Amino acid sequence: MLKISNPVLPGFNADPSIIRVDDTYYIANSTFEWFPGVQIHESKDLVNWRLITHPLSTVKHLDMKGNPDSAGIWAPDLSYADGKFWLIFTDVKVTDGPFKDMHNYLTTATDIRGPWSEPIEVNGVGFDASLFHDGDKKYLVQQTWDHREYNHPFDGITLTEFDTKTMKLLPETARTIYDGTDVKLVEGPHLYKKDGYYYIFAAQGGTVFTHQEVVGRSKTLDAHSFETEPGDVFLTNFDTPDSYIQKQGHGALVDTPSGEWYYASLCARPWNHKNESAYDPRGWSTLGRETAIQKVEWDDEGWPRVVGGHGGQRYVDGPKDTKEHKWESTYPEKDDFDSDTLNVNFNTLRIPFTEKLGSLTEKPGFLRLYGNESLGSTFTQSHVARRWQAFNFDAETKVKFNPFSYQQFAGLTNYYNTKHFSMVEITWDEKKKKRVIEVIENNRNNLTSYLKENAIEIPDEVEYVYLKSKVRTQSYSYAYSFDGKKWTDIPVTLDAAILSDDYVVQTMGGFFTGAFTGMAAVDYSGYHQPADFDYFKYTELDDTEK
Repeated sequence: MLKISNPVLPGFNADPSIIRVDDTYYIANSTFEWFPGVQIHESKDLVNWRLITHPLSTVKHLDMKGNPDSAGIWAPDLSYADGKFWLIFTDVKVTDGPFKDMHNYLTTATDIRGPWSEPIEVNGVGFDASLFHDGDKKYLVQQTWDHREYNHPFDGITLTEFDTKTMKLLPETARTIYDGTDVKLVEGPHLYKKDGYYYIFAAQGGTVFTHQEVVGRSKTLDAHSFETEPGDVFLTNFDTPDSYIQKQGHGALVDTPSGEWYYASLCARPWNHKNESAYDPRGWSTLGRETAIQKVEWDDEGWPRVVGGHGGQRYVDGPKDTKEHKWESTYPEKDDFDSDTLNVNFNTLRIPFTEKLGSLTEKPGFLRLYGNESLGSTFTQSHVARRWQAFNFDAETKVKFNPFSYQQFAGLTNYYNTKHFSMVEITWDEKKKKRVIEVIENNRNNLTSYLKENAIEIPDEVEYVYLKSKVRTQSYSYAYSFDGKKWTDIPVTLDAAILSDDYVVQTMGGFFTGAFTGMAAVDYSGYHQPADFDYFKYTELDDTEK
């Protein structure tokens, strides 16, 4: 029998929206401030998945310049009806304070790989909107936000009819169908129809260790008609601190061709420092919020229940009538930049990879990045990175960079957001009048240069410098080489927890993504000094390797 091993989508792949079209399953995930927007994976068996596309790949589809950390794309909803794919997504512009300024859009495509239509803005009532297809009618279902300080920010789950002739919502039809529970902050709603009932699946409790998913149902779509599933919540790890996976909740339901049911949800895998309790703090989720799949059965009263209990399982029985279908890897362990487009696993921040940021053709076989704003900028970063998807891995690159100012630096990054990142960089030391290697870290927006006067001098005859990042679950470090053969470890060990959701949420907003590793060129002097990267290598190690 097939076994699903959770998480099925490791590394930052949050807020899954899962559907099936014939014999193929698709999952769409949030991407927040990373560009292009929305990740879509496909599978034939719910076990093996591959990344195939990002629908929001142009500025016409998504303009996030200036968006704050962890704004941008929240909880996309993917559906299929009328011979095409429908994608509802939210672009959040303000995350702090009483307001959630946001724009909900709709885009469609007949092929999952595109082209996707130019988005239509539908409303801004609340985030995490989804589209429910009910016969010849369609409805937008969404969390509703209340900015007024004398009310709770959650103002119910609203249903609004969508007119497919005008491609607009009919606001006069809007009504609150589900009031949620006393936990409040209900979000990520999805509607389904089964055996005469409408079922609503919704997350609550915030996307931290208190996260959970609840289910309500009703015979109608009338206002305030949904009742919550009695007894246990549908899915949570709040009371299962020893489970391998944590934070399960927000997600979506799917059936198989033979009538089995599964639920895809976000999850996390926290780890602890050796001197910490595993319960307080519960841990540090450096891989961000990932995607897990649990099997679902329906009880005698017609309520869905997670097989194995509401804490879910690490290993889940796969569909009975399905043969395993493996895919070739979508990313090479080593990318030599021989293509004129970036590999599907690479992302940029807020804006697309254009000639302003760099080029894959100006120097064939190289990724050229032009120095732009700092890694603290929310506008123009020349920063190409990919997700951390394993607790232990090496990332490596070879770069040529000739700075003439300390305001210019380029190299290898490990990055969470504008306030939490580190970098091993080639920069200029005006006192030594030489290129040097430095290690910097931004922790809660406090910058530390670790080597200072001991920065490593680069011999004048060395054209290219090799840089490596060595991530080992609880900590990580950097190394360098001048010939690609003899490596020297830099005597700086950094705490990996600083790049986790759980660390960022303690003092700073914007904790919805996950750690990335990649290449960056900074030149805030404004001369746009280029850096040429010959390759990028990402090698996952066995979990036991240190």
